[in-house]
Amino acid sequence: MSPLLMMPAASEGTSTTAPPSDSPVVIVVAGPTHDRERMAAYGKAIAESRLYERLGGYYINVPRPLATFEGTPPAGYTVLMIRFPSLANAQAFWNSKEYQEKIKPLRQDPSAGDYIVTVYPEAPLRADLAGKVGDNGYTADFDPSGVEQIQPRP
Repeated sequence: MSPLLMMPAASEGTSTTAPPSDSPVVIVVAGPTHDRERMAAYGKAIAESRLYERLGGYYINVPRPLATFEGTPPAGYTVLMIRFPSLANAQAFWNSKEYQEKIKPLRQDPSAGDYIVTVYPEAPLRADLAGKVGDNGYTADFDPSGVEQIQPRP
């Protein structure tokens, strides 16, 4: 498994117990963007690939801050979050042949941004919020087995 898809632990490159296979996860992409034009082409390529739609992924934020309450982010600093129905679906996106061989190279060599990509389990909904916000689940199944994979790098 790619170290980028392991859940964070006390030290880099280690993992903790994975969430239940049917629990939603959030991919967090954070770091400075150096070339917005190339990143726009990269985003367009992801959209045109329909990988997110096939795997149940969707953006849960706009990557530019609306406000800053504390600190000063570096110029061009971006945080983007993508929700998937499970770790398996997030991995199917990341390890898909289409993403690794056609889309990801659009933002590399030279790097269009220096990003850290991590995956987090979605927090459970507090009982007092039941019926007031979403249910932390998906109502449709998204099967990752239909997306051609490559062998993840160690």
